[in-house]
Amino acid sequence: MSMASVQSSTLANILSAEEQKILACVHCGLCLEACPTYVATGDENDGPRGRIYLMRAVEEGRLAVSSTSFETHIDRCLGCRACESVCPAGVEYGQLLEAARAEIMQARPKRGVAYSLLRFVLRHVWLNPKRLKATFAIARLVRDFGVARLLLKTKLPHEISPQFEFGLALLEGSAVDTVKGRCERQKTGRMPVDRPQDAGAPTGAPVLLFKGCVTDGLFQRVNEATTRVLEVNGCAVQAPSGQVCCGALHAHAGDLEGARALARQNVAAFEDADTKIITNAGGCGAMLVSYSHLLADDEAYADRAKEFSARVQDIGQHLRSAGFRNGASIGFERTTYDASCHLLHGQHAADASLQMLWAIPDLNFALLKDSEVCCGGAGVYNLMEPALSEEVLSAKLECIQQSGAEVLATGNAGCHMQIAAGARLNRMKLRVCHPVELLDESYRRAGYYDGE
Repeated sequence: MSMASVQSSTLANILSAEEQKILACVHCGLCLEACPTYVATGDENDGPRGRIYLMRAVEEGRLAVSSTSFETHIDRCLGCRACESVCPAGVEYGQLLEAARAEIMQARPKRGVAYSLLRFVLRHVWLNPKRLKATFAIARLVRDFGVARLLLKTKLPHEISPQFEFGLALLEGSAVDTVKGRCERQKTGRMPVDRPQDAGAPTGAPVLLFKGCVTDGLFQRVNEATTRVLEVNGCAVQAPSGQVCCGALHAHAGDLEGARALARQNVAAFEDADTKIITNAGGCGAMLVSYSHLLADDEAYADRAKEFSARVQDIGQHLRSAGFRNGASIGFERTTYDASCHLLHGQHAADASLQMLWAIPDLNFALLKDSEVCCGGAGVYNLMEPALSEEVLSAKLECIQQSGAEVLATGNAGCHMQIAAGARLNRMKLRVCHPVELLDESYRRAGYYDGE
């Protein structure tokens, strides 16, 4: 057996269940123009079709798992899954990508400070709720006491590392003052709108809120707004205490065992099979929906994971299916919406999220060109592949500037931080928020919270 065959044997085993997904690709090329990295580089191997060719070559033993070409082009994939939405053959590319990255991680640990730090954080921080909570507490201190903002005004972060500078910008991008205008309006009273006669205590079926590690750690205001909006629309909201990170970062990095460990804990925490699970982050939601696949070979959890995934809904999906109230005008500046990739391509719920904005009367809304295209965030991709991420982000920021928007709504914490960080470093006047925050303010203006 050749060296390439030896090195690829385990990948062939891991992908044996996925072989039909590889063979489903008909090489039509419709995915290429939907792929941000192919558009940016023009390299066939940086598109879904080329990457599937590489996966097949490894599976068949014609290419080593440890080959530079395989590792480079798999790593450079954003995992946005835009290719899935345009694929006529229905190739489940996201699952293939995670399997390939899992084998790369097992075949040869990646060298370098960034990858070593990522492995340490995923294994020793993200899998431990207490350590993760402490990490976010420290991050909030750095953000809320203005340390990140002050450092970004100097050249020091960039001199240390462009990635360090962007990391600080990501943290600053999660700050409340990115929606300063909204917060100020919350403090200055409400428009005189009559309170609906039926606006009272929640009377509908209970729902379970998945808080998300990043959302709960850095965007608690989004979870609070989500809870208020659901309650105004008749839902009794509960948040199971045993929930943990969804595992998306682990899965995208190739640590499928870490992702499965977290998935099992969440399945157990949300065991009530009759209650909807509500998310407000596209990345989390897409991961939760994929538990049925992730745990398909686990006899103890396969059926439970399938039931769990079937109950997951984004906040926008739930409101659209259950029905929700209109609010009052909030008088915001021109507002636009950018679709979270995993909300759009993973949960097919971007339109539902957008509909939350339609419940706000007289909203000065502007359509965003290429709103369906990735912003370049992709979890920690912006720190691991900074050059390509910056190129993809630059195209997004240009579209935002062309729209004339001063407020951008997006349904994912990672997208929020990526766009807000880019806007800050490029000195753009842009506030970034979640659609549910805008609807929450609209409800506040309508007087729905007068009983608080």
